[in-house]
Amino acid sequence: MKTRHFDRIGNGGITFTELGFGAAPLGNLYRAISDEDANATLQAAWATGCRYYDTAPLYGLGLSETRLNPFLRGKKRDDYVLSSKVGRIMRVAPPDKRTGIGKFFETPSRREVYDYSYDGVMRSFEASLERLGVDRIDILFVHDVDIFTHGSKEASDARIEEFMSSGYYGLLALRDQGVIKAFGGGINEWQVAHTLAERGDFDLFLLAGRYTLLEQEALQSFLPLCQKRGIGIVLGGPYNSGVLATGPKPGAFYNYSEAPKEILDRVARIEAVCKRHNVRLIEAALQFPLQHPSVMSVIPGGQRPAEVESNRALLDTRIPAALWADLKQEGLMRADAPTA
Repeated sequence: MKTRHFDRIGNGGITFTELGFGAAPLGNLYRAISDEDANATLQAAWATGCRYYDTAPLYGLGLSETRLNPFLRGKKRDDYVLSSKVGRIMRVAPPDKRTGIGKFFETPSRREVYDYSYDGVMRSFEASLERLGVDRIDILFVHDVDIFTHGSKEASDARIEEFMSSGYYGLLALRDQGVIKAFGGGINEWQVAHTLAERGDFDLFLLAGRYTLLEQEALQSFLPLCQKRGIGIVLGGPYNSGVLATGPKPGAFYNYSEAPKEILDRVARIEAVCKRHNVRLIEAALQFPLQHPSVMSVIPGGQRPAEVESNRALLDTRIPAALWADLKQEGLMRADAPTA
């Protein structure tokens, strides 16, 4: 698999595989899977050449990190890149009070406590090291200081202030001491990522679903700022949580909810252009973000070996330049989107 090297501050940097593995599904996201199935999926991802794995304490309330533990134990530490997140502490709770009921299944009974302070960042980091069973984590992302998570711009702004006045200095210290290679934000909205990038010395942003075949508004200001400052992007949710993989069928998901009619209609038009060029929608969706110079890796998730193997195969499809040109001509892609 092709790799992309990132070294913003001259500390040796990080080598990403173009396709990473987003480990949220291993936290029993939307359905429970066995430990054996989770390990088989991870092993399949490794066999494809994937060497970048992203997780978080939230995913399965610790279950995702715990399931990575036995898989990573047999690997040389320098052979892979690992990222996790800070901003939440997992506390023991009664089963009926746990976080994520109806979203995460058969997880430990834990509830999330948001904590973007210096001490909270350090506690979260130490707990992740223990769950993962590793000596180091390459990248830490502050997790979800956004409107999608906290419900309003005012609430998001308050969390940003909490982080920037305290927890940010924890990540800065960890990077400056060489404990981690890089830090950034795992964010659901490019506007919030832009705010953070303007206020601090961030290396990377994990942007969830906000630069895809369906959405390129981040080109307005955020991605140009990243290029100017040498900030890298890890692109999560390249299928916008489903609709760019399944196509515009009834019940298709967009942003973790049923896709509205206007989204289904737009996806149908994009898919029609792809079909004219004998390209599957999902192939174009996975390859599109990688054409932006700031994007280091794309990380679709997977709960089954077949899913990760399929994602790897999608990278080998040749996408004709005329497809991108037609999407731009028909107003289905921004004219300034980098394409081959």
